[in-house]
Order: sequence, then C-alpha cells, then structure tokens
Amino acid sequence: MFTRRNFVAAAAATAALPAQAFEVAPIFRPQLVSMKKDLAPGQILVLPKAHFLYFVTAPGEAMRYGVGVGKAGLEFTGDAVIQVKKEWPTWRPTNEMIEREPDTYSKFVDNDYVQPGGPDNPLGARALYLFQNGRDTFFRIHGTTAPRSIGLSVSNGCIRMLNEHVIDLYERVPVGTKVTVL
Repeated sequence: MFTRRNFVAAAAATAALPAQAFEVAPIFRPQLVSMKKDLAPGQILVLPKAHFLYFVTAPGEAMRYGVGVGKAGLEFTGDAVIQVKKEWPTWRPTNEMIEREPDTYSKFVDNDYVQPGGPDNPLGARALYLFQNGRDTFFRIHGTTAPRSIGLSVSNGCIRMLNEHVIDLYERVPVGTKVTVL
C-alpha cells in the first residue's frame, strides 16, 4: 500500500539525488521537429505553456528543447533580441526578487554582492540576455542548477534549460537572434 509516509520518503530521496543523476523526460530532450514554414530560420520561439523552446533551423524545421519557465505572474512574453551571450555568467537577483523573497536571497540584502559564475550559479553554464528596444529586460535564457525544473513553471521569469542543452543552443545562436515568447 502506498502511504503518505512512503510518498514523503520517496520525494526526499529523489530530492537528495545529485543533479547529474537526474534524467529529463524524453519529451524534453532536444529533438528535430516539424514547424510552421512561415518562421524564419535562425529565430527562437518559446511556448511557455508547453514548456518548449524552438530554434528554427530551416523552413518548416526546428530543434526543440524542454524548458522551465516563469511562475504565474512572473513570466516574460513578447519579442526580444539576444544582445549579450555569456559563458558561466555572474548573477545577482533583481531587487524585485529580493523584495519578494528576502529569506531566499538573504546574502544579497543590503549589499552589492554578485555571485560569480560556476557550477553553483543559478544561471548555469551559459546565458542569453534578452533585450527590447536596446534595453535589458533582465530576462534570460540560461542553464540551471535545478534540472528538475525543466517542464515546470517555477522560475522568477527566466527560461531555464539543462546546462548541456543551453550550451548547444548558445553555440547555434549569434547575438542579434530574434526571440518570441508567446
């Protein structure tokens, strides 16, 4: 019989697994898929409700990646352009994030601390910075230290990818790439 105690114990054991032991569901692994032919090769389309990012590779064809996206009320929508790309980016939560969750971001309260890039940084291995009209939106397409968030709406608005997937996308897209988030 499956009891609440068994469920809690299984959940705790799963949460304790190291990130590298986690395998994303097959549907969220990168795969070449058919796409509407009217989307220009080289652009990115994100469908947050489906938890997919599409990089259009040719007319009618795209590489699809599973993503984690912003929780209700924090999601990004609209058109943007990738203006900056960084390997192992530094990170600091926005002032709004600190105000919403001061306990979570306590090491950033009342100081200018910026977390250095590296395997413990929430932006992961790569970050693509989204701009609108030449201004930073503070939204990113980036790697994650929380691989279990792929396929979920849990972030503060950014679009999360597994590190190996964002590295692949990073190599494919130049600065100036158009991004549409529906």
